[in-house]
Amino acid sequence: MQPELKIEADMKAVGLETNDPLIYRAKVSPHREAVFEVATGRSETYATMDDAVARAAVLLARVTAGLPSSPRVAFLGRNSIEQMIVCLACQRAGQVFVPLNWRLGAAELGQIIADCDPGLLLYDAEFGSVIRDLGGSSPRSVVVEGQGGWMEMRATAPRAEPAPIEADAPCIMLYTSGTTGTPKGVIITRRNAFASAINFALVGEVTSRSVALCDLPFFHTIGLIAIGRTTLMMGGRLVISDRFVPERTLSVLGDPALGVTHYFAVPQMAAALRNAPAWNPAALKALQAIFIGGAPLSPVLIETFLEDGIPLVNGYGMSEAGTAIHMPLDRDAVARHPGSVGFPAPLLSVRLVGEDGEDVADGEVGEIWVKGPSVTPGYWNKPGETARAFVGEWYRTGDLGRRAEGGVIHVPDRLKDMYISGGENVFPAEIEAVIGGNPKVRDVAVLGLPDPKWGECGVAFIVAHADAPSVEEIHEHCAERLASYKRPARIVFLDQIPRTASGKAQKHILRQTHAAR
Repeated sequence: MQPELKIEADMKAVGLETNDPLIYRAKVSPHREAVFEVATGRSETYATMDDAVARAAVLLARVTAGLPSSPRVAFLGRNSIEQMIVCLACQRAGQVFVPLNWRLGAAELGQIIADCDPGLLLYDAEFGSVIRDLGGSSPRSVVVEGQGGWMEMRATAPRAEPAPIEADAPCIMLYTSGTTGTPKGVIITRRNAFASAINFALVGEVTSRSVALCDLPFFHTIGLIAIGRTTLMMGGRLVISDRFVPERTLSVLGDPALGVTHYFAVPQMAAALRNAPAWNPAALKALQAIFIGGAPLSPVLIETFLEDGIPLVNGYGMSEAGTAIHMPLDRDAVARHPGSVGFPAPLLSVRLVGEDGEDVADGEVGEIWVKGPSVTPGYWNKPGETARAFVGEWYRTGDLGRRAEGGVIHVPDRLKDMYISGGENVFPAEIEAVIGGNPKVRDVAVLGLPDPKWGECGVAFIVAHADAPSVEEIHEHCAERLASYKRPARIVFLDQIPRTASGKAQKHILRQTHAAR
């Protein structure tokens, strides 16, 4: 049963004019289409989108009245126009939008919800069973669409004119796992979001004539900010898809009525498009490029797309800084520097730092440090993690970079044990903790190894007790506790795991010994 949420017509919403991506566009191009939803055919102009956000901001302020400043509003659902409305309404209402990863199970979501302690949780009906499984860990929750749901209440809410809000107040929080496997809430302020969108607008050449298709989930910075916010801020047309299906994506990309110019994908998605029976590069004439991020990009894949006349434009970014390094939209540059992630974004400074704390010379490998207005002020409720991530104003990414001739940067490896499977970050410590909880497991180490389909996949090396579990038992144990993309694809039983005297697993030995398997 949904809670009754009453709206007072005379209440006043607090909003933001500076850096708001809709207010200006609603004034200068009110009748231009701002968003189009693939799944439903729904569309909104800049005027109607602005009106919806203004009403949603009033409703949010009413629902969370009496809570401490900057209350969190969590959203569990696939990409939709309504999710974008709620995100922008949080900015106007002085609240913090927390998009939840719908790929996670109830236990994992419960951990995040407990950490961010939202005043309101909105969810798509598709995830109603997950909300029920959350039980007491769920805050006040309201279904998005349906009788008495959020959309119905929002449509009848009054609207209020926006008022200024401090630019350095938080407006978004994106959860990313730490090296310990514990989720971390990355705080994104209005200034951060604005600067991040400007960075992608410049490197991606996004204008009011751009049409961007987004089927990467909004719980990632790529979908929510780089594609979504940037397109709206620049006055373009945002085409929102709730999921990636190669055939449907190709149909949308090739639709002349939409004229999609910008599309962002992880390498595995690009490969799936290229291998789909419906692949027809002649139908993609409007497409300026396919932007790639989230995982290493193979030079072979780059060459394959270039042969079809479509450049794969590589980039490097993160929740903590948004778009950080990017290749230009230049086919010759892409061909000359295969695999490079490009040049630092205009509003971001980048250093490559050695173990001595000094910048390394060109051609040498160093840790990537970044500084600029798009960089997060830190992690929610984690002062220790925040302190370790920064040296003065410089954010330490934990990733390795090498600057080549001409200034382009390559990312050869990661300092962290994290690996990327299908564009999703996976941290072995979290998986090790789950598998180690099986009473039949004595020791475990997990690492990512190359996989032709997913880029990388997890391999769990297990030392069992005398009552050894079967491979099936381990898979079932993981399936009950981990999202599908986190579960190890392969299980290898060993007599022992090589460790240092201090007890750290020597994963480089496991990698060298078992990579071929």
